Amino acid sequence: MRIFLDSNVIISAGLFPESSVGKALTHIVNSHELILSQYVLEEMENVFKEKFPERIEYFSKFVSELKYELIDIEIKNFEKYPKIRDMDDVPLLTCAIEAKANLFITGDKDFEEIKIETPRIINPRKYIEEFMK
Repeated sequence: MRIFLDSNVIISAGLFPESSVGKALTHIVNSHELILSQYVLEEMENVFKEKFPERIEYFSKFVSELKYELIDIEIKNFEKYPKIRDMDDVPLLTCAIEAKANLFITGDKDFEEIKIETPRIINPRKYIEEFMK
């Protein structure tokens, strides 16, 4: 299964590797195809620089050790994609769609209102309940 992750999930897993989200990321990497976009990597780097500047080297090492497919899709026409409240989230959703992900895992509640068939949008807790039993 192809799984696209939002930066908030990866950041949480990276900061707390023994947490349920950290274990979910390990499960995804070992059992599925993890997909990340250049946008997600840049967003994570910006968060670490702003909120955890003392851990930026840790972030770089953590990401370099992840096994993932990197996609760098330039979307020019956002009109054909579902609308979302926060315009900063549009690139995430469009990359997940264009990468042909089966699942898009995010902790962002704004995505709960998006009703599309593929990718299926779920939160980390739902992934754990359904795929890690």
